[in-house]
Amino acid sequence: MTLGLKVGIEIHQQLNSFKLFCNCPSELQDKNPDIILKRRLYAVAGESGKIDAAAAYEQSRKKEFIYQGYSDKNCEIEFDDAPPRELNKEALDIAIKIALLLNAEIIPYTQVMRKTVVDGSNTSGFQRTVLIARNGYVEIRNKKIKIESICLEEDSARKISENKNSATFRLDRLGIPLIEIATSPDISSGEEAKEVALKIGEILRASKVKRGLGTIRQDVNISVKNGSRTEIKGVQEPSLIPKVINNEIKRQQEIINKNEKVEKTVRQALEDGNSKFLRPMPGASRMYPETDLPLIKISKFIIDAAKKNLPKLPSELKEELKKKGLSPEMIKLLLAEKKLEDFKAILPLSQHNPDLIVKLLILYPKEIASKEKLNKKFLEEKISLDIIEEIIEAVKSKKISESDIKEVMIKIIKGMPVPEALKIEKINLKKAEEEIKLIIKIKRKRIKKQSDLFTY
Repeated sequence: MTLGLKVGIEIHQQLNSFKLFCNCPSELQDKNPDIILKRRLYAVAGESGKIDAAAAYEQSRKKEFIYQGYSDKNCEIEFDDAPPRELNKEALDIAIKIALLLNAEIIPYTQVMRKTVVDGSNTSGFQRTVLIARNGYVEIRNKKIKIESICLEEDSARKISENKNSATFRLDRLGIPLIEIATSPDISSGEEAKEVALKIGEILRASKVKRGLGTIRQDVNISVKNGSRTEIKGVQEPSLIPKVINNEIKRQQEIINKNEKVEKTVRQALEDGNSKFLRPMPGASRMYPETDLPLIKISKFIIDAAKKNLPKLPSELKEELKKKGLSPEMIKLLLAEKKLEDFKAILPLSQHNPDLIVKLLILYPKEIASKEKLNKKFLEEKISLDIIEEIIEAVKSKKISESDIKEVMIKIIKGMPVPEALKIEKINLKKAEEEIKLIIKIKRKRIKKQSDLFTY
């Protein structure tokens, strides 16, 4: 029997901007909340007039939801006590650029939709989402994987705790701009799915997105012949994708071999690559238009402006930097520390030795910070780009050598004026050699004299 495997992935990535429908900061909080709100949520009919199966299931659990907020960080919109403001234009611009990098067609007129969600992750009982682009693709191993849709939506509230009767959420994450990228089921293996996720991840990392744990989430949609589509949510690491897919193939085949029906469900990924049931698969019944916001027009002017400022992918940047003479180790360090623009600004001064620029920008400050127990930010304030340029000029003119640089930087950090710090006392090597020879000669005479005294 042929496997008939179909796999698609969805990637959700937080964008680095303020919240999507208000001006509140997109920052997670670790202080104690000073606002507590309790609420129960109920499913409503979508645009089709039907109640979504997943929403009905969540409502049947009859849970109470507790929301924690901050009077100085959250507003009435997050508590669902005021209508949303206009869509965050910066987030829209970032989403358009990502869509262009994914070779997608931007939709000129689009509508914010409400997606019914009554699991407590949103105070309103729905999530706002807007379709930005479709019909894109990424290419791996000379194969095109279609990008079915690219949406801009608000992230959910952050779950803090849960028991049988209630769940507690924090509102610091609710409303953070999130881009959702969904592929068609063109993927034919777990390893291929991993490659697609890494390729999309490369494009996202080149864009203005948030970094760190929890800022990117991956869901996998899987089905086999005679099975049904299953969505597995929360596959955190690309390396886990093949294992999750292989385990789901095995699970569905075991059900099929028992002559039982594979139900369409949403499951939660576990750390060992297995999954557990979350809820029935949602459908189109959960969607209906957002009545508080007008249509969004994405004009040709907006798209052309985005095209002029598209970020370069890491693979492209690495190739450019290699051509400029940087070693692979220095390229990796430069990109990891996000010092590319500083490097470009200084490069014309020291094109013959680009590695030296990276050492001055990153390596030497790190070594000095560790040795002198200094704060990295303090170091960057003391050693500005202008000072780095002066140090490079001094090396070029042979006023100082490369081995003197750290000594010069330490002097500047400790408050010495740059011209004074650059005055390195040079040792006369010929004179030093003569002095060393004289010391050795004297030592030999003393040793001989002592030896003669003990000779019988």
